[in-house]
Amino acid sequence: MLLQSPQPNAIGKKTCHNRDQGPLWPEERERNQSVGELLLKTVSSRSDHLKSCDFACSSVDLRKKDWFKDQSIDMEGTVFTPSLEGMKHVKSENGEILTKPFLDVCKHILPVLDKFGAAMAIVKSDIGGNITRLEARYNSDPSKYEYLYSMVQVEVESKTATGSSSCSNGLLWLTRAMDFLVELFRNLVDYADWTMSQVCTDSYCKTLKKWHGWFASSTVMVAMKLAPDRKKFMEVIGGSGEINADMEKFCTTFAPFLAENHKFLVSVGLDDMKAS
Repeated sequence: MLLQSPQPNAIGKKTCHNRDQGPLWPEERERNQSVGELLLKTVSSRSDHLKSCDFACSSVDLRKKDWFKDQSIDMEGTVFTPSLEGMKHVKSENGEILTKPFLDVCKHILPVLDKFGAAMAIVKSDIGGNITRLEARYNSDPSKYEYLYSMVQVEVESKTATGSSSCSNGLLWLTRAMDFLVELFRNLVDYADWTMSQVCTDSYCKTLKKWHGWFASSTVMVAMKLAPDRKKFMEVIGGSGEINADMEKFCTTFAPFLAENHKFLVSVGLDDMKAS
């Protein structure tokens, strides 16, 4: 789960937003990269879950000489185009969420998080780890786990659903992390005058913060301070498409799938688990 912490759960006061950061000088980038790496190491030492997220952690590159230059993209559409295409195939003919197409849509969002640099390294690691966990279960028997909720139902029946390494736990925290991202993209569309740190902090406070303890909340809030310059970020993810239109379409199309996940998790008594 995202930033699992042994500290008691507490909902802190909403943190004031920080000023947006402009283009970073090399020494500033180097400092932020070091902080991002330290955050990952610190969280990893406090969370058995994050230690298993090698797939996601290995893809977080915090050592680029010129971050924005190296993050530039040349593609048809925007970074949201693969996810928008993938969402057309998430539901089966009878209206059930399919495991592989849903996880593929979540995977397609990981390159977007790359553009945030160190600010989203922890979130990306968590999402990648939960995708890997759910994919591993799916690949063990694709026909048995064709539908997303089937692996949860198996764990509920065997009374293993509440375990920290369960697929039920993985689906819950993956859904919550995607809630956070949907809120973040919605803020980017709705509040053109907000700084990137405002966008990130507000999204976190509305979604994940209530499920986190003090340590997890503090770590995320520090990471949010490393958010990149908004204007340059939007240029990087834009590609040849209409980025605001794609972000809005992603939010309106993907949010119902997440709501359906929550409804199912509520029905089996698993939607209110907090970080342990």
